[in-house]
Amino acid sequence: MLIEAGYAVSAGAGRINPISTGHEWLARIMSMPEETIAFIGGGNMATGLIAGLIADGYDPRRLIVSDPDRHKLTDLGARFAVRTTGDNREAANDASLVVLCVKPRLARRVCRELFPLPKRPPPLFVSVMAGIREHSIQEWLGDGRPIPLVRAMPNTPAMIQAGAIVLHATPETSPSQRNQAETVLRAGGLTRWVERETQLDAVTALSGSGPAYFFLLMEILEQTGVALGLEPENARLLTLQTALGAARMALECDDSPQELRAQVTSPGGTTQQALEILESGGIRTLVTQAVRAAHERSEELSRLLADSP
Repeated sequence: MLIEAGYAVSAGAGRINPISTGHEWLARIMSMPEETIAFIGGGNMATGLIAGLIADGYDPRRLIVSDPDRHKLTDLGARFAVRTTGDNREAANDASLVVLCVKPRLARRVCRELFPLPKRPPPLFVSVMAGIREHSIQEWLGDGRPIPLVRAMPNTPAMIQAGAIVLHATPETSPSQRNQAETVLRAGGLTRWVERETQLDAVTALSGSGPAYFFLLMEILEQTGVALGLEPENARLLTLQTALGAARMALECDDSPQELRAQVTSPGGTTQQALEILESGGIRTLVTQAVRAAHERSEELSRLLADSP
C-alpha cells in the first residue's frame, strides 16, 4: 500500500482510496531537512505548491520565490511570509531544491540565466515546465553535464492541492533527491512516477489536459439543465455535485467505472436511453481521438520547444 498525498493507493489494483488523515505524508514532510526551496517563477502553480507546503508545516522562511513581477512578489510575500526577489540567481544561490515554474517559451533564457550553477554539487532541479525535455534543461543549465533533475507534469487542480502530478527522474538523481522532489510535489496532490520520460506525453494528454475534458462535459450538462427549465444556479450546483460524487464513488469503491455505470443503468430506464444516444454518437471514438490528438501535439510541442531560440 502506497500513501499518496492523502490517498491510499493499492499498487496491485491501481485503486485510489481517500484516507481520513495525511499523517504518513505529514510526518514525511515534517522530517524533511529545513533546507531552502527556490521557486523560479511565482505563477499559479508555484503559488499552489507553496500554499500546500506551508499548510503542511514547512517553514515559509525556507521558501524563496523569484519573479519579474513586483506586484506578484509583494502579494506572495504578504500572503505566505516567504522571501522574494527579482533575481533568479539570488533565489537559486542557497537552495538545495530549485523548482522551475516559468512558461515553456521562457525556459531556455531562464535556465541560461542560472548558468553557471552557483553550488557544487548542484542543487536538485524540479521542472514543471510543460513540454521541455530533460536533455534540453540539462544542456541549458549545465552545458550538457548531467545534473540531478526531476521533470513533473501537474494539472491545474494542483493549484488547490487536488492535482494529479506525474514525475520522472534523470539517472543522476539520487533516491533521497527523488524522495525530496516527491514530498514537495505532493503539496499539490497525488503523485506517481513513470519509468520513461516519453510517457509524460501520454500523461499530458490524459491528466494534464484531462480537467478540460471534464469541464466541457460539465458545461454541456449545466447548459442542458437550464434549457430543460432548471434555474441556472440549481443546474450548476447539481452538475458540480454530480461530478464530485461520481469521482468520490470511483475513488472509494472497489468497482470499476464500467461496473459503477452498470449499477446506475436500469434496463429500459432514463440512464440507458441517454447512454445509448452517447454510444450511437460515437463518444468512445471521439474521446479516444481527442486524447490521441493531445498526445501527438504534446510530442510535437516538445520538439518545437527544444529547437526554439
